Amino acid sequence: MYANDGFRELSRQECDGRLTGMSVGRVVHTRQALPAVLPVSFCLDRDGAVLVRTSASSELVSAIDGAVVAFEVDEVDASTRSGWSVVVTGAATLVTDPAEHARLLRSGPRSWVAAPEEVFVRIAPELVTGRELVGGRTLYGLGRPY
Repeated sequence: MYANDGFRELSRQECDGRLTGMSVGRVVHTRQALPAVLPVSFCLDRDGAVLVRTSASSELVSAIDGAVVAFEVDEVDASTRSGWSVVVTGAATLVTDPAEHARLLRSGPRSWVAAPEEVFVRIAPELVTGRELVGGRTLYGLGRPY
């Protein structure tokens, strides 16, 4: 059953499953008091945290370390007007433990662009929400697509 204007809310388990199947998402943070969105490579850690791999010298690291951020992943098929979106909101922290860093070098997300020194940022999943839209539904029965 679809509620909230035709969107179905995803369960936490469904959200985790969607996150597990993806490798690129977007970090939403604040830059100079304005919203900023950056695509990043990521993976879901064994404890459900989102792990982002980036350059130690990137602007992203200094902008999000210690801040509450949103992380979004989606998949949309415009031809069928269907898709889903998952948002993880939580505190972002730089992984500083050497053993944890070594583990993540082996099993963590892979960078698309190599950097001389790469770091990992962990986003704690304090709030996880997701929505799904199945194609063919229209807004308020008026024949307009969402």
